[in-house]
Amino acid sequence: MPVIDAHQHFWNLETGSYPWLTPEAGPIYRTFEPEELIPQLAEAGVDHTVLVQAMDSYADTDAMLAQADAYDFVAAVVGWVPLERPDEAAQALERYRRHPKFAGVRHLIHDDPDPDWLLRDAVIEGLGVLAEAGLPFDVVAVLPRHLEHVPVLAERIPGLRMVIDHLAKPPIKEKGWEPWAGLIARAAEYPQAYAKVSGLNTAADPESWTAADLRPYVDHAMELFGPERLMFGGDWPVSILAGDYATVWRETNVLLAGLSEADRAAVLGGTAARFYRIEV
Repeated sequence: MPVIDAHQHFWNLETGSYPWLTPEAGPIYRTFEPEELIPQLAEAGVDHTVLVQAMDSYADTDAMLAQADAYDFVAAVVGWVPLERPDEAAQALERYRRHPKFAGVRHLIHDDPDPDWLLRDAVIEGLGVLAEAGLPFDVVAVLPRHLEHVPVLAERIPGLRMVIDHLAKPPIKEKGWEPWAGLIARAAEYPQAYAKVSGLNTAADPESWTAADLRPYVDHAMELFGPERLMFGGDWPVSILAGDYATVWRETNVLLAGLSEADRAAVLGGTAARFYRIEV
């Protein structure tokens, strides 16, 4: 079973527009391209990645698909279409689905000033179009409110497969528990909901975090979703805000050490391959 990192990004500040990415972002306020990630994947033994959108734009999606064409290690692309404009979204999906590596859609809901953006009638219709196309949706659940939307979407669009990015950013640094624990448990009741063990280091203390800090949250997710609905993501380059790729990879493997070989293989590749329909 190949090892798949189910969540990473590239961006080029000279050729692309990323309004959220400002000098205040510190070390990630620069261009990140495939050549920088390749040796880090090789060192970790990661075979393939899922490249995830970093901006709600066609330009970002087109750039990612071009990178997927140029680099075999990119096995899938999670792009963007205007879900709030369902007719346009349908046309865009018809075009993008012709690319063999276009595997899903995400929208930066956490950057939208309306925390209930996902529940707008037009967006629900757009997500229905996505479900009809057989493509999944990545949910960037940062606020508790975002996580509350997952069961609502599961009820209203039963055919929509969803994955909760970064375990919905549990309150690791504060050693908090609720409402995160209860909300993610409610989401996990729906078999079409999956989750990514990703981006947790940047929810912890950036200077001192270890696997021990993440363990209560990952163990909770493991009990709820099981390895067959969890997938590893390195969240590079955002992850360098609290360490580096090698540290994230090492500590993730510490967290998974108690699993059977088959369960560990699911989290480190099998689940992502099935969810994104990756053939490698």
